[in-house]
Amino acid sequence: MYIATTRGADAAAATPRSRRRPGRRVAGNVIALGAVSLVTDISSEMVTAILPLYLVLGLGFSPLQFGILDGLYSGVTAFVRIIGGNFADRWQRRKLVAGIGYGVSAVAKLGLIGAGGSATAMGLVLAADRTGKGVRTAPRDALISLSSTPETLGRSFGVHRAMDTVGAFVGPLVAFLLLWLVAGGYDTVFFVSFCLAVLGVLLLVLFVKDRRQDLPERRAVSLRAAFGLLRDSRFRRLCVWAVVLGLVTVGDSFVYLLLQKRLDIEPAYFAMLPLGTAGVYLLLAVPLGRLADRVGRWRVFVAGHVALLVAYVLLVGGADGIVLLALSLLAHGAFYACTDGVLMAAAGPLLPERLRTSGMALLQTGQAVAKLLSAVAFGAAWTWWGMHVAIATAVGGLAVVVLLAVLARPLREEAK
Repeated sequence: MYIATTRGADAAAATPRSRRRPGRRVAGNVIALGAVSLVTDISSEMVTAILPLYLVLGLGFSPLQFGILDGLYSGVTAFVRIIGGNFADRWQRRKLVAGIGYGVSAVAKLGLIGAGGSATAMGLVLAADRTGKGVRTAPRDALISLSSTPETLGRSFGVHRAMDTVGAFVGPLVAFLLLWLVAGGYDTVFFVSFCLAVLGVLLLVLFVKDRRQDLPERRAVSLRAAFGLLRDSRFRRLCVWAVVLGLVTVGDSFVYLLLQKRLDIEPAYFAMLPLGTAGVYLLLAVPLGRLADRVGRWRVFVAGHVALLVAYVLLVGGADGIVLLALSLLAHGAFYACTDGVLMAAAGPLLPERLRTSGMALLQTGQAVAKLLSAVAFGAAWTWWGMHVAIATAVGGLAVVVLLAVLARPLREEAK
């Protein structure tokens, strides 16, 4: 295995970059962050797994209403990521900023209990939850990057995402079990989710170490400096293509709703659908992270969108029955294994350490805005033109953009 003891791996991560040797180990700090993400993702995925069912089938939301809320769920982070990343770099307190984000999301879980059937209240609570996610994600990923050697970035992110995905796998199971034990027990799910989120905050406080650099002057870290990172042509191309691909990506919740509609899945089993995606992601995250380190991270990132295109083709009518269920979830999980941590691993070497969090936040902000627009557009297309036209349009858009991304190769000078 590639997981080292905390003491030895962290000592290696603290070694100046010029003196590091290429290694096969993953820093202990990455493992600690993975444990935090594992527990937090159990909490988050308990809610995510039942939210489409709760809103669309339980509260009677239209696809357009759900698309707006789903877009808000993904896109509200855009308004806090860059500011949170800038403060983390400026204060050199990445752990503190990440902890604030985890804490805000934990408190928001309690708000779900009191939101009732109000779309406005639900939107505000989901906005608070995603605000916490937006604040914590870039500092967390920067800590992973700064705790790893350049040669093992893909592997480190792969290990972290694999641990994170264990939580994504367990969360829907817990939600399903609770709903099976307590009929209509959505509030029970929300409360247990809150308790697990608090546990994640405690793990962060107790076991994660911060990474700080000596800055010659604090003015070197600012919002102006963060946006100035876009002057680097390679980083700018990476951001642009990540945004364009995000605009033609249908949100996970819509994928599961499409499967539910196509296969007429019983509502009681809806929460089990994310398990297929999570299981594939869990199996492939580390191997594909290692592959990205060897053959190029952009290549693996684009290959993930090809897998997503396969899932869309299946949903539009390329298969049916158990074949549709198995192959679409397999392709969906492969998409995440190829893209989630791999994109951050690709961005890391392009960013200076003093602005590592700010740069990653800038990239993630572009993706968040793209996902917001994509969710609203897909929800509107489904409402106005029907499910089949909406997904067929998504297939065409993604196919065109993937082809252009293959030809563009924005990181063709990427070191492997």
